Amino acid sequence: MFIKKFFYRLRHIAFLGIIKITPCPNPDLISGEDALEQLAKRIQKDGLKKVLIVTDENLVKIGLLDNIKTILGEAKIEFAVYMDVKPNPTIENVENARQMYLDEGCQGFIGFGGGSPMDCAKVAAARIVKPNKSVVEMRGIFKILKKLPPFYAIPTTSGTGSETTFAAVIANPETHEKMAVVDMVLMPHVAVLVPNLTLGLPPFITATTGMDALTHAIEAYIGWHDIKKVRGYAEKATKLIFENIEEAYSNGTNKEARNNMAFGSFYAGMAFTRASVGYVHAIAHNLGGLYDVPHGLANAVLLPYVLKAFGEKAHKKLANLAVAGGLISSYSTPKEGAEIFIQKVRDLNKKMDIPSFIKELQEKDMDLIAERADEEGNSAYPVPKILFKSDFIEILQLIKEQ
Repeated sequence: MFIKKFFYRLRHIAFLGIIKITPCPNPDLISGEDALEQLAKRIQKDGLKKVLIVTDENLVKIGLLDNIKTILGEAKIEFAVYMDVKPNPTIENVENARQMYLDEGCQGFIGFGGGSPMDCAKVAAARIVKPNKSVVEMRGIFKILKKLPPFYAIPTTSGTGSETTFAAVIANPETHEKMAVVDMVLMPHVAVLVPNLTLGLPPFITATTGMDALTHAIEAYIGWHDIKKVRGYAEKATKLIFENIEEAYSNGTNKEARNNMAFGSFYAGMAFTRASVGYVHAIAHNLGGLYDVPHGLANAVLLPYVLKAFGEKAHKKLANLAVAGGLISSYSTPKEGAEIFIQKVRDLNKKMDIPSFIKELQEKDMDLIAERADEEGNSAYPVPKILFKSDFIEILQLIKEQ
């Protein structure tokens, strides 16, 4: 175990050095009441005649695309719509979106929706520029390394931060795994924040996607890659989310709360894009891959348990984040501050009717989930304390319905 920890930390230190000297691209940001009109002008400026909108069927059914279709039409921008993205986008979804892009003669992508459509669109765009490399072969870090077609990201939830990240997660139905594809070229060229698009979100989706964003901010902040810029983004995100998520959950038509959540998710995405995530995501990805558990729900349930498992290794950073997030004004000991922070997370889950367990989780699958979480998390994620398969099994026992 000691040797493994030593080599894991060497990798974390090496990547920290790379992060410090490598400039990280940012998407151009468009926001405000007229954001979609601004987007149409940007697409015209970029010289595109036709784009592929990648979304999901539910958003089409409730009419959420109607406004953007009208605005694109008025701007004489043609479009095709791929709307079959699953909640956990699959390799088949990626390939079908890619084929529609080619068949329709599109010149750019619009990822419209939550993280699933945006992730699907990202990898479909990667397949356009890397036609001989399969999705499975893109799994991992820096397997694309070629500029994507123009890519515009419009989130309809405030959670994934996919509009500002260079990562995408795709499900492999054959192995029941989720595969992370990570490359700087996956960063959207333009992020479009339209709070009005989130006004109709159901409370449960508001809650779980918001907790997903909070998880991004926290895991980025407490990890080894928490450079100054990361800390700033994570602190902004944490404060915005804690101050607005309950209002957005209970009063979904509050535009100010929705706008603040959109920016909270955006800043959290900026944080974890640079600093990575942690074991909450490692376990959540595998719960999603095996049972189709919504990613935000899995993160929300796991978050307090994983933070507690880190113990004193995370106390000081969690205590500092509690102050920066406006949860407390000061603390007497780092342990006290961290415990308050973790309890605030538990309280938030409870207020928004998020359970403390995953009902789909079965005892017989725990060994496999723990093994896959270990494989994903070590050594890729720069966590405050290195855990192993046995630790993951203990956490899984805690979130199993009793």
